[in-house]
Amino acid sequence: MSRVTYVNGRYLPHHLAVVSVEDRGYQFSDGVYEYIAFYHRRMVDDGPHLDRLERSLKELRIAMPMSRRALELVIAETIGLNAREDGGLYLQITRGVAKRDHALPAKPVRPALVATVYPSKLPGAADIAHGARAVTSPDWRWTRRDIKTVSLLGNVLARDVSARAGVRETWMVDDKGFVTEGTSSNAYIVTADGRIITRQADWSILNGITREAVLTLARERQMQVEERPFTPAEAKAATEAFLTSTSANVLPIVELDGAPINGGRPGPVTLKLLSLYQERITRQTGKTFA
Repeated sequence: MSRVTYVNGRYLPHHLAVVSVEDRGYQFSDGVYEYIAFYHRRMVDDGPHLDRLERSLKELRIAMPMSRRALELVIAETIGLNAREDGGLYLQITRGVAKRDHALPAKPVRPALVATVYPSKLPGAADIAHGARAVTSPDWRWTRRDIKTVSLLGNVLARDVSARAGVRETWMVDDKGFVTEGTSSNAYIVTADGRIITRQADWSILNGITREAVLTLARERQMQVEERPFTPAEAKAATEAFLTSTSANVLPIVELDGAPINGGRPGPVTLKLLSLYQERITRQTGKTFA
């Protein structure tokens, strides 16, 4: 069967999956999304992802389009209808169709739901062995970065900086000179004494599901974690650096703005965290990693 996408109650061939031009997600970026990885058609941390989805909806005062159990069934059916063992499930909920007006609709509007499947974007063995490069750019986004909204223009512009530079990711920097996060990932450094440093989860960043899992794994192994801002200069002088995301898991960063980190090689703390996280995926899905 060809690629299938769910749109507002219907499972459709992907090329026929459309939404109204009056949808507020299209008009105003008035919506939220989640991206959930799956292996052997079994999702990773789907519970926390759906918890975050509900939180994002609540912050924007958008109703769930259906019960959580019904949504879980839609997700499972969407994955099942697509001939892909490993991949990512993209879920988007917008406020729905209403007359174009900046004010929220006075009358209740039915939220719009789209679910579709994408190929896995996991880094390959060579990407991990060699590590990735990143650059910095100003953080142009709005202040409620803790809500996973479809309003990603700031991320897009920052990601274009790294795309033009031919590197993997952009680490965004706030007006005080501190790294917030990557355009689609959370950012970390490791100090000479082995402390893992990452920005605290407040309004300045999106609290990644992989971020929470990796920090939990680190603390369970008595690894020292410090949640605080760090500067690009501190990152360049760090012993290691890495990013986490649903699509990349744990990925070493070996260069920032052209400055090598750890001699341009992945470090042991990063690789240990990657191994621990891969073991977590294996426990949940049966997926094994070479």
